[in-house]
Amino acid sequence: MKKHLTAIIFALAIVIAAAILGNAVINRNKKSGTVDVTGLGQKNFTSDLVVWEGNFSRENMDIKTAYADLEKDRKAVTDYLVSKGIPKEQIIFKAVYTNPMYQQNYSSSGNYMGQTFLGYELNQSIQIESREVEKVEQISREITELLLQGVKFYSQAPRYYYTELESLKIEMISRATEDARIRAEKIAENSGSRLGKLISANMGIFQITGQNSNEDYSWGGTFNTSSKEKTASITMRLSYSVK
Repeated sequence: MKKHLTAIIFALAIVIAAAILGNAVINRNKKSGTVDVTGLGQKNFTSDLVVWEGNFSRENMDIKTAYADLEKDRKAVTDYLVSKGIPKEQIIFKAVYTNPMYQQNYSSSGNYMGQTFLGYELNQSIQIESREVEKVEQISREITELLLQGVKFYSQAPRYYYTELESLKIEMISRATEDARIRAEKIAENSGSRLGKLISANMGIFQITGQNSNEDYSWGGTFNTSSKEKTASITMRLSYSVK
């Protein structure tokens, strides 16, 4: 009786093991899992806003005289810019910076012998923000004409911006998402599967670089202001189920 019971238990164990193995083979052949893809959205665009700054200065032993000379220079700068087509309300003059100048004196042996007062330097900065990008560009190059009037004017390089940046970001996200979806569909098709539902989506950092430049992307995002012609890009990482 004991031998018959042992044989029955052994046979039952074989049947259960065969069932488990068969189920494992079936599950192995099922087309399930996920596919992760990264899509890129990219677009070239032209800046539509320019910010340009410069500054002019005067020096004199007497601070009142220096300030009076600076006032004359400010009028000359204003008249020049208005003659070039810049509206007066767009010309922003910043506060006057006053810097007392000293010469440090040393003996022939290198000992400090005090300082000599040389006078005052007064400096004033100017800023123009305009949508007339090409006009302001040209003025920033020609402003040195003021030197002929005795104005010590120093021009900085213009900075370029884009006022429709939020709309551009939305467009780039849409392009990157579509690019990623197409990649996922191709991968699923090549593996004999079908693309399922979107499981997750992660957006990369928005990057703006100068067109045809060698600028590197940064983890915090690159925002180029030195180039009028720019390239915007963003990545989207999507995860899909596959059937």
